[in-house]
Amino acid sequence: MPSITANGIEIEYETFGAATDPTVLMIMGLGGQLTMWPDKLVEDLVGGGYRVILFDNRDIGLSHHHTGEKSPSILRQIILRRIGIKLKTPYELVDMARDTLGLMDALKLDEVHLVGISMGGMIGQHVASMAPDRVKSLTAIMTTTGNPKLPRPSGNVMKAMVRRGPQPTSRDEIIDQSVATFGVIGTPGEDQNTNGMRDRITRSYDRSFNPAGVLRQMSAIVASGDFRKHTRSIKSPTLVVHGNADPLVPIEGGHDIAKLVRGARMEIMDGMGHDVPPRFLPQITKLMLDHFDATKVYSAAE
Repeated sequence: MPSITANGIEIEYETFGAATDPTVLMIMGLGGQLTMWPDKLVEDLVGGGYRVILFDNRDIGLSHHHTGEKSPSILRQIILRRIGIKLKTPYELVDMARDTLGLMDALKLDEVHLVGISMGGMIGQHVASMAPDRVKSLTAIMTTTGNPKLPRPSGNVMKAMVRRGPQPTSRDEIIDQSVATFGVIGTPGEDQNTNGMRDRITRSYDRSFNPAGVLRQMSAIVASGDFRKHTRSIKSPTLVVHGNADPLVPIEGGHDIAKLVRGARMEIMDGMGHDVPPRFLPQITKLMLDHFDATKVYSAAE
């Protein structure tokens, strides 16, 4: 896989499809490497006539790691943020948005269809706000706006995301814990061991393991706070996809995006949690391809 210098750091990326096809740039969520995107999704987007570029966000996978840079305790950060005190963190979502734009610059991409999932959707909103002429369309999957009035994850979900006490140390234990986390935040009734999730987690672990980077990314989300000013300013055609059984980022986050972005389309996945199981992929892929294709019609009409 190639890497390139973007926004002053090394970013690892991978390209699929023909360079002559319109580009879809996909931003992964918290702690997720580019290997966490379902292969079938990428294959079908390429089959639909699009070039797909995946990349590792900073501090994860094979992109730049902020080794040695400490972030504050997540719990302390959350408590202080609620009373208006913001702690210094190594970076924020806006810096990760600049990474995305830097990657576009380095790869000489004038405009892209931008897809972001979870934290990647938060980054995507920043990018679409900062560079509206470069985002042909935005697809925001199971993400939110930082609105402090929206419902928060339950205590059990937060415990699964930020585990205290002794941490697993062996490869198998770490992979088992990650799979168990998706058992808490993912689609109810879904077997995360057999639906491809364990395979993607295993592939990601064997590629790179950087738990400190996940905590720094989480700190970046908390430090960024309420970013609705960015969401309100988005002009790109926007598709919002959200499961109504998402316990980590409740569906109200998706509704908030759809309310704030003029003309945004909201699509609810009935029964889907904070994951994209195989049974939802055909529907979500079709929604994305239709969304991308619609911009061709819009551009032709201008």
